[in-house]
Amino acid sequence: MDFSQTNRAVVLFEDGSFYEGRAAGITGTTFGEVCFNTGMTGYQEIFTDPSYYGQVLVTTNVHIGNYGIKASDTESSKVQIAGLICKNFTNDYSRPMADQDIQHYFEENNLVCIYDIDTRSIVKNIRDKGAMNCIISSEIFELEVLKAKLNEVPSMEGLELASYVTTTEAYSLGDENADVRIAVLDFGTKRNILRSLADRGSYLKVFPAKATLEDMLGFNADGYFLSNGPGDPSSMEYAISTVKEILKLKKPVFGICLGHQILALANDISTYKMHHGHRGANHPVINIQTGRCEITSQNHGFTVSENEVLALVETIEVTHRNLNDDTIEGIKMKNQPAFSVQYHPEANPGPHDSKYLFDDFVNLLKQSKNN
Repeated sequence: MDFSQTNRAVVLFEDGSFYEGRAAGITGTTFGEVCFNTGMTGYQEIFTDPSYYGQVLVTTNVHIGNYGIKASDTESSKVQIAGLICKNFTNDYSRPMADQDIQHYFEENNLVCIYDIDTRSIVKNIRDKGAMNCIISSEIFELEVLKAKLNEVPSMEGLELASYVTTTEAYSLGDENADVRIAVLDFGTKRNILRSLADRGSYLKVFPAKATLEDMLGFNADGYFLSNGPGDPSSMEYAISTVKEILKLKKPVFGICLGHQILALANDISTYKMHHGHRGANHPVINIQTGRCEITSQNHGFTVSENEVLALVETIEVTHRNLNDDTIEGIKMKNQPAFSVQYHPEANPGPHDSKYLFDDFVNLLKQSKNN
């Protein structure tokens, strides 16, 4: 693609907002719920995070593509976002370790991108009006046609998406002779989560999202991990039912992001869609148990019900809270070794303040196994 020429693209939002810009990636049309991420780096990891499946991403960092693409910097096997909106898109990169430029990467992954538009205006609009759907096109420019197509796009609320990004077959990783064995329910797990567990002396078997407890029992796991993933957690009755069965085993359970929400739902705590969600690498969270603040990486559009958690004070304890809006960021069960957090302690991209949670889980597994 010749970036010296203007390649037209447009984006239409559900509230009627309309922008014209330039096209990158493939020529085509895409749609989904729009969200923004405030991270300054890590665009490749963000693009490949399965939790973004079906969403159109707005990057608040103005430079995209300036350090290229490196094969090892991926969180899944492909780009997961439905489309990209950014300010500056460049094919010139300065990182010697990079494998390719971003334009060819987008072409390989069939991604539609619009750039050279006012992303600050878009982010401000989302913050004011909340999450909404949008449609990007570099081939259709008639406003009425775009409106008709956008009206057909479903709301994220009620959408079950984990089954679209989960593994199709169970697989193992780590040292088979490791001290502890972890069964992972893959709702769209990031690779660095699995690495973080394997690097701490764990042998993992990763199961499809719709695996039953009976499917997993043959692995003889010492504990269970509930992964991150996309979509509305309340639509995942299959996972909620399975986690309820897992909890009856009284073995250690750890959930991250969507896994946190599923653990809450398995305790009959409902979830709800947030106004515009949390996505970025600098969200402050307080660990209530230690009193320490952690800077965290986050990516979620749903959260657990405050009132319903507090109503279960005899069985559920709040362990972490977001210091920006006071939403619940972590819970643990009082009657058994199960806990979860809403944010991403593996932080790819992001800070490493919360990596201790993987240590806590592995230590809990070892203690439980030795008892």
